[in-house]
Parts: sequence; structure tokens; C-alpha cells
Amino acid sequence: MKSAIFLDKDGTLVEDVPYNVDPARIAWRPGAVEALRLLASLGHELVVVSNQPGVAHGYFRASALRGVEEWFVAASAGEGFHFTAFQWCPHHPEGAVRPYGVACNCRKPRPGMLQSAAARHEIDLSRSWMVGDILDDIEAGHRAGCRAVLVDAGHETVWKRGAYRLPDFTVPDLLSAAAVIQAATSLHLREAV
Repeated sequence: MKSAIFLDKDGTLVEDVPYNVDPARIAWRPGAVEALRLLASLGHELVVVSNQPGVAHGYFRASALRGVEEWFVAASAGEGFHFTAFQWCPHHPEGAVRPYGVACNCRKPRPGMLQSAAARHEIDLSRSWMVGDILDDIEAGHRAGCRAVLVDAGHETVWKRGAYRLPDFTVPDLLSAAAVIQAATSLHLREAV
């Protein structure tokens, strides 16, 4: 079984532009490419897991997410890493578009996207990490059995605390998250010897 880094999209990997599925407006966050290179060099699978409620609200069609995936594939070409999978949750319980206006198990803070990717790609969740910029990401990671890193870039506004919502680490950016994961991975390998 492999280990993975589950990565939130907006505000973690790329600049946070609400409901953006226009590839021309997608841009990496500072340090993201270097962070992804480091994480890939550690042997982790890279999996994007992102709530996309714009589908349920009718702002864009689910098919628009194909263009987002294509952007990630093109933007990572030749950079020393690739993405194993993209998991999107198009649902929202207050959405108006059928069949997406429902409560589901895939919308973070629930763990469904991580569990689905793990089953599909033979990923050991106990050896994996969730990295995101809000506490819903942290909760989803912990509920799935992963360790979790909060990239505190100012996007969490609610700060609702709970048993699953305490990050294992809090860092200012994705590159710092990669360094924390590298250190923890190295420590684990030394302890296993």
C-alpha cells in the first residue's frame, strides 16, 4: 500500500479565486511547485481533494472540472511530480441543481473523497497526510485516519473547534507543510530501522 498527500485546491495549491474553473485564471500559490517536488521525492502519491459547490449552486457544470484537471496536468509537466488523482465533491446541501443539491459523504469535512481515492489507488490512509487551508480539511483528513497540516493563509474564518479539527501541524504555506512532512517521514523511517 502506498502513502499519499491529499491536497486541497483553492488556497492551498492555487490562489483562492472563489468558484474558479477557468484555467486562464488558475495560478500556483507561492512555493507550491517546490513543495510538490519535495513531496513527490519522498515517494508520496499526490491527490487533489476539493469541494466544488459551484456545481450544486449552478455556477458551472461538473464537466468544467475536466479543464481544471487538464490545467494541473499541463502545469506539472516537466516539474518533477504528477498527480495520481483528482477527487471533486460537486454537492452542497443547499444547492439548487439536481442531483447535486444533497448532503453527501464526500463533501469535506466528511472523509469520502479521501476514502474513495484510497480504495481506488491502494493508498494506506494511516501513512498519509491531508494538507489544507481550513479546518474542514483537517477534519476530513483526521476522519479518514490521516495526519493533517493546516496551511494558515488566512482563509479559515470560523475556527470552529472539535475533536477532529486540531491540526497536527500549522504552517504558513505549502512549502513549509512539505518540510514538516519530510521531517516526520524521515523520523518514521529512522524509528522503523
